[in-house]
Amino acid sequence: MDLYDTLVHMEGSGPALAQRLRKYTTGTFAGIFSQQSNIDINNQMVVFNIRDLEDELRPVAMYIVLSHIWNVTRSHLKKRMLIVDEAWQLMKYEDSANFLFSLAKRARKYYLGVTTISQDVEDFMASKMGRAIVANSSMQLLLKQSPSAVDVLADVFKLTDEERKRLANFPVGQGLFFAGANHVHIQVVASRTEHQLVTTNPVQQMQQEEEKRMQALAAQREAQQGAQV
Repeated sequence: MDLYDTLVHMEGSGPALAQRLRKYTTGTFAGIFSQQSNIDINNQMVVFNIRDLEDELRPVAMYIVLSHIWNVTRSHLKKRMLIVDEAWQLMKYEDSANFLFSLAKRARKYYLGVTTISQDVEDFMASKMGRAIVANSSMQLLLKQSPSAVDVLADVFKLTDEERKRLANFPVGQGLFFAGANHVHIQVVASRTEHQLVTTNPVQQMQQEEEKRMQALAAQREAQQGAQV
């Protein structure tokens, strides 16, 4: 809001810039970027969840979050890991794609490891910066891909004919792991706890909620019985 008010009262291009910002300050998307956050993010692990944002706002939010993380990283040097999920969304825009590439290339100087994750590999690799990020990565992991995506990846990762066939037919949890010039077929096995934390299967999520509800009821009964005794 402070920036918006300043631009409104400026001469020249100020009012025009303010008009472009208006939807984020008093318009449709007001309330997200128009005020200071009241959440303490000084913790060992911080998750910025933008899942429920409108599609139009996600790239903006991701850019702001990454910019904040980059500023903190440079200000307070310590070992960190930054994981960017749905990174393809940043590849859709030249400015955010360039920013992510710059961050990935400079991160190691500030003791920061960067992991980018994308389900839409074709969109990610369609960007010049996306390909550059992959080229500068020390390790890559490819899980099952669509036949059209395999054709794109085969050129980038120099896949053999056998690897191309495998990549299009891998079951869940299997993939190709790249470390330098080495290509290895791996299988990722999650523990029960890890699986419960990361699963997005609606049926499994409902089962977990039901288990929690039953456990809460059991604990409530035990407390009532203890009170009666």
